[in-house]
Amino acid sequence: MPNFVKPFAALRPEAEHVTAVVAPPYDVVSTEEARRLASGQPNSFLHVSRPEIGLPEGTDPYSDVVHAKAAENLDRLKALGLVMRDDAPGYYAYRMQMGGHRQTGIAATVSADAYRANRFRKHELTRPDKETDRVRNMLALKAQTGPVLSAYRARDGLSSLIEEVTARPALFEVAGQHDVKHTVWRIAAPEHVGAVTAAFNGMDALYIADGHHRSAAGARVAEELRGSDTSGTKSSDYILTVAFPHDELRILGYNRVVADLNGLSATDFLGRLANSLEVEPAPEPVTPERPATFGLFLDGRWYRLAVPAATLPDGDPVASLDVSLLHDGILGPFLNVGDPRTDPRVDFVGGIRGPQELERRVRDGRSAAAFSLFPTRMEQLMAVADADRLMPPKSTWFEPKLADGLLTHVLD
Repeated sequence: MPNFVKPFAALRPEAEHVTAVVAPPYDVVSTEEARRLASGQPNSFLHVSRPEIGLPEGTDPYSDVVHAKAAENLDRLKALGLVMRDDAPGYYAYRMQMGGHRQTGIAATVSADAYRANRFRKHELTRPDKETDRVRNMLALKAQTGPVLSAYRARDGLSSLIEEVTARPALFEVAGQHDVKHTVWRIAAPEHVGAVTAAFNGMDALYIADGHHRSAAGARVAEELRGSDTSGTKSSDYILTVAFPHDELRILGYNRVVADLNGLSATDFLGRLANSLEVEPAPEPVTPERPATFGLFLDGRWYRLAVPAATLPDGDPVASLDVSLLHDGILGPFLNVGDPRTDPRVDFVGGIRGPQELERRVRDGRSAAAFSLFPTRMEQLMAVADADRLMPPKSTWFEPKLADGLLTHVLD
């Protein structure tokens, strides 16, 4: 098997252009939001990651014309000198700071063979339509523009190297969505490149945190571009990622709203909950502070729910997740919610939106009840991936998120 990770020559903006180019990830904004964010910003990378915003309204975002437009817009940024490619491969230190939270990782490319061998480990299923759309995007651009957010078990060897690199001047620093500060340094000295490669090669695994569709698409692109050619390693055999120490990543709760109470009144629903859970009214919005507890907003009031310790599952890394406890103990048996991937009665609200968004969904009549959850922990995610199991959908909301346009992996 080839090296687990490899340095790469990034396509990136120079410092004087980075503010004009930086954009949020393509998959956290809708077409309408992207169009609004890119208004008056002709060089925003949203024109590459969400190119339908420059086409007539109603254009199918999965159509050929959209992918052709993405390639045209990336070529335009190159022609204007807004993005350039480094002249030699290297790694990159990538820091995100959001308020008082700070995390620093290494941007690298990870072997598609490692993905197929489950050394670059997943914990979620992908949707075939979205995966295929990413494949077509990468083939049209001849590049992977959005890094996968991944994690490694924290180790001192990389932390000391990161400290040394980040003490030097950065390539650039830029404010992105939600006032997240993104700072990037180049790691090009041969001894540093060798140390990073050796550190990653010594790891048992990397864990995909956010970017399962990009990872799966990258592996498919590697296979398609290689074909029957076995003459050496190509850049397209690798998938772009930024890997962070697992103890620096921050996961917020991924909350749920349900459209109706399955024919129950609010009083009946609360009564049934009280038969198997601890239920108490709360004077203010509930953001759970420990596992196996939930906030419930129902009929204009907040409640705090807790699963009795004696009923908690033991030893099963999936069943013990809070998202599983909610579905298996409340949404399924009491509200008859089916597969959360397909049941239209349940929807998901990222924790970054706060409890006020849950209240709004219920007060405006779109939902009958809303549930706030304690976040999944990184140790749980890694345990699920190590067991080669899958989490329920929408189990993790990572914040902050990597920006698009800062580091692009060219598929030579």
